[in-house]
Amino acid sequence: MTDSVLVFFKEYSEWAIGISLLLNIIIAVLGVVPSVFLTAANILFFGFWNGTAVSFAGESFGAVVSFVFYRKGFQNVSRQKLMRYPRVVNLLDASGKEAFTLIFSLRLLPFVPSGLVTFAAAIGSVSIGIFAAASSLGKIPALLLEAFTVYNITEWNREGKVILGVIALIAIYGMVKKKTP
Repeated sequence: MTDSVLVFFKEYSEWAIGISLLLNIIIAVLGVVPSVFLTAANILFFGFWNGTAVSFAGESFGAVVSFVFYRKGFQNVSRQKLMRYPRVVNLLDASGKEAFTLIFSLRLLPFVPSGLVTFAAAIGSVSIGIFAAASSLGKIPALLLEAFTVYNITEWNREGKVILGVIALIAIYGMVKKKTP
């Protein structure tokens, strides 16, 4: 997927930033597609810092657009669908500093789906301003870690090999754990 995006960026280089932002918005609205391939394309095309900045802007815009979209379309969705994620359920009734802190902290946790946080905030009572600020600030550490990982893997340096090794070990552990009763 990264290669296809890179070809597209090269073909339409004068529009590459806009294309990246649009793809990030689409990924955010879908809520289930990982953005790592787009981060990789951004870093490979724009360089590490510029690519990370483009990814950050795209993910921030995408989160806000998703928030607005979800709020308009799903405001009346039952809370029951979110009960599996107790921290996310707390977000439904939160506002002000509490909402900011919850959104910020949930964005820092890599195992909490980004789309789920956006969805819960959108159907809750959080204002768009608080959501945008907390979501964007919370994405900074996660995106820097993702960018560092992607960069080192694409450069295939020692750090990239170690990162892939750790990911492989975690995946193997997860598969073995799942098969054991």
